[in-house]
Amino acid sequence: MKDSNNNPKRYRPLTLSGLGGVAAGNGFHENPDASITAALETAWNSGIRHFDTSPWYGLGLSERRFGHFLRNKKREEFTLSTKVGRVLSPDKDFELKDGLWKGKLNFSYRYDYSAEGTRRSIEDSLQRLGLPYLDIVYIHDLSPDNQDMKEDWIKYFDEALKGAIPELTKMREEGIIKAWGFGVNTLEPALKAIEEADPDIFLSATQYSIIKHEDALNKLFPACEKRDISIVVGAPLNAGFLAGVERYDYSGTFPEGVIEKRNKLLDISKKHDVDLRTAALQFSAAPKVVSGVIPGAWNPDQVAANADSFKVSIPKAFWEELKNEKLIAENAPVPDFISEEK
Repeated sequence: MKDSNNNPKRYRPLTLSGLGGVAAGNGFHENPDASITAALETAWNSGIRHFDTSPWYGLGLSERRFGHFLRNKKREEFTLSTKVGRVLSPDKDFELKDGLWKGKLNFSYRYDYSAEGTRRSIEDSLQRLGLPYLDIVYIHDLSPDNQDMKEDWIKYFDEALKGAIPELTKMREEGIIKAWGFGVNTLEPALKAIEEADPDIFLSATQYSIIKHEDALNKLFPACEKRDISIVVGAPLNAGFLAGVERYDYSGTFPEGVIEKRNKLLDISKKHDVDLRTAALQFSAAPKVVSGVIPGAWNPDQVAANADSFKVSIPKAFWEELKNEKLIAENAPVPDFISEEK
């Protein structure tokens, strides 16, 4: 397929609604195999065909679980993304200091954004998944919020610029992947990648939600639109915060004002008989530049609720009141309806 300038169209996920793989890596708490399998089955039966995972999620566990479910599906019928940047090694005693991944890990990791490390990471992922190719590969956590990097993220970016980025472009040409980009929790790496490379897509996590969205809306989205780069929104519920979980994003702290803002959003949601989780998911999906929204879930009920949220009509008066109360930006797109044709 080509665009009006006769250039190949960039790959886009098959469905706007997707499923993130943090829970499948035992993120925050241990989740039984049966629960994750049931969640994946519910996602598939709900029409979700967009799945995101990573070697980092449970240090291989999420990929193994996703692959176990997906490897017998027709490969062309779903979008699968994973990530590079950490290469895993067997280690029976490894424990994480921050404790994000629960349960026994059996692997440790090292950062590697070189060409060789990138190819090895993808080949390892394909073996864990039991699949012949990937649709999207994100360069993962190369960002100033990564506590392993902080101000050194520029050094890692330069390594990726010389290694991972040309290697991913080569693998795209080889047909091993269809698209590549960055999967990060801040805007700076994505904006720098647009300046210095030719990414297809970004997984922008924690940057575009009904709680926090102005910087992504005004800085990242316009830059992406100019280059036909699309955005997959990660953590649209701020890691469950907008679904009632007492946790904000991936840390144990609540930024100033977020609890008060959620309370105001809940009050207006009740007034209009709107489920806040549903509103949050539809809000994240509304911009034209967004090609996917991937909330996480660890059980079938959560998956079904998230999938149903994309089928609900929300009254315009709800969005108007949010703007009048300055709870969302005046220029933020809001949905008339959510369509997979977007």
